[in-house]
Amino acid sequence: MIYADYNATTPVDPEVRAAMDDALGASFGNPSSLHSAGQEARRLVERARAQVAGLIGSASDEIVFTSGGTEADNLAVLGVVAAAPHGRGAVVTSAVEHHAVLDPCAFLRGQGRKVTFLPVDGEGRIDAGALTAVATPEVALFSLMLANNETGVILPAAEVVKIAKLAMACGALMHSDAVQAAGKLPIDVQTLGVFLLSLSSHKIHGPKGAGALYVRRGVRLSPLVYGGRQERTLRPGTENVPAIVGFGKACELAVARLQSDNLRVAVLRDRFESQVLARVRGARVNGGGERVPGTSNIAFAGLDGEAITINLDMLGMAVSTGAACSAADNTPSHVMLAMGRSPAEARTAVRFSFGRETTEEDIERGVELVVDAVKRVREARP
Repeated sequence: MIYADYNATTPVDPEVRAAMDDALGASFGNPSSLHSAGQEARRLVERARAQVAGLIGSASDEIVFTSGGTEADNLAVLGVVAAAPHGRGAVVTSAVEHHAVLDPCAFLRGQGRKVTFLPVDGEGRIDAGALTAVATPEVALFSLMLANNETGVILPAAEVVKIAKLAMACGALMHSDAVQAAGKLPIDVQTLGVFLLSLSSHKIHGPKGAGALYVRRGVRLSPLVYGGRQERTLRPGTENVPAIVGFGKACELAVARLQSDNLRVAVLRDRFESQVLARVRGARVNGGGERVPGTSNIAFAGLDGEAITINLDMLGMAVSTGAACSAADNTPSHVMLAMGRSPAEARTAVRFSFGRETTEEDIERGVELVVDAVKRVREARP
């Protein structure tokens, strides 16, 4: 099987598994306990916290562990609004965010809060200049992702800095969902100026069930759940020590391998795209400008992307039609629709995402399988 769905999840690195095995064994104590077994587990959690902080250039005490990127996004969006002073509860986000941001925003809108969904152009890019008009004193939070999960389109660092400064100028906070950017782009929260930033372990070769929210010192945030003092009371409950340990190790490895991994993956992605576009009539790339190295979203004109995805699976290649969390939903991709595609056009898209274990042979064979799958779908049409 050629695995080309790294944006959905990544294989757990062997070094991560080894670290988790150790945490599942002798270090089984509750990290809130005062005895030596508990304090050993606490030591592992705090070491992981430092490793996560090292990935994004933050202080260790600014990292709050969560169950993943979705919880981190929810804590950022809902927590900021809940803690905001009276008269300041509006949110500004974009139409192409992950549902982990869009759905909390929809909830807030249902509660009577003002939410502005910024449009994007045909290449999936946000016009940062348009933010000036919506930066009003009632805004509590700007939430804009660093890299899109379906197209890989990046919000450039210079634009993030501008938005963060704009947010501060109007008294708001800036949050960024960095789930698809972490491990693929260098991230420094101090340089970016963001107040909150979301991360997920299983997108960077760590285990599922672990994530983190960077919360800058001094930021007021209300928890989503109550019942303990863990994670500065922002995320109470006994920590998932083995998953957190694995997450920390994955972050350490991501820092060490960032440049070498991504230079290689970018070359492979570009080779794959150029060959598919050259050999498949009507194929075109969705998303322009800067993109994260491993993501390629390709539209196959007149063909059903889901049919291509199913045929590729039967042929031995794992891909997707968009976000994994929306795979069971038959509606067209909201990202494609926001980019101006019609529902029919949106359904022609297939997302290919490559990563650390992708080989040159995978790319060459993958191109052949795409050509074969497209041929099968065309022949099966009425």
